Amino acid sequence: MAKVLIVEDDQAMAVALRDGFEYEGYSVAVARDGASGLEMASQKEVDLIVLDVMLPRVSGLDVCKQLRAEGNDIPIILLTARGQEIDKVLGLKLGADDYVTKPFSFMELAARVEAVLRRATRKVEKIEIYQLGDLMLDFKKCEASRDGEEIELSPREYKLLKYFIEHQGEVITRDQLLDAVWGYDSFPLTRTVDTHIAKLRQKIEDDPGNPHHIVTVHRAGYKFVG
Repeated sequence: MAKVLIVEDDQAMAVALRDGFEYEGYSVAVARDGASGLEMASQKEVDLIVLDVMLPRVSGLDVCKQLRAEGNDIPIILLTARGQEIDKVLGLKLGADDYVTKPFSFMELAARVEAVLRRATRKVEKIEIYQLGDLMLDFKKCEASRDGEEIELSPREYKLLKYFIEHQGEVITRDQLLDAVWGYDSFPLTRTVDTHIAKLRQKIEDDPGNPHHIVTVHRAGYKFVG
């Protein structure tokens, strides 16, 4: 049974989240301020933290920063208010794994918790060479070929493909791709992802207009099918 630590100062929100996660089968601990959350995260066995950004005593961002500075890699999902774009970006740069913007549905948060826990517990195999039908990808040498004929891919397209392959079968959001491939330092737009995906499909898909490998998941993102 995974244990979730909820760090939330709003009592009604904290109770609702606790009840929701307990109903889903999680063990739950609750802290009402950042200092208590930091102490509980450091002393108790916790599998994931749901962490509000706006907290008394110690802010959620400072909690995240201190945990990562201590070498604590426990997965963290931030709860941010609408309009706190800079907090989302800063939180991800400080080491948070994901964020949810208030107001949100509990099922959305639960799905993100499940996905983050799955990524945290799975050991991703280091991929150097990968074959996709008649397409051969050598990530170590940054070389690609189809039936022996070289295909020119940009460094970013290699990074995109490798990330997709490492998360095969998962629904990947545009924000996840921006974080993993572009990095939040560059503040790219989500439509940048769509543009690059379209170009990549032209190079690797047999029918780019009806892709079979990089599949669009409506209103969610993309999924890679090997």
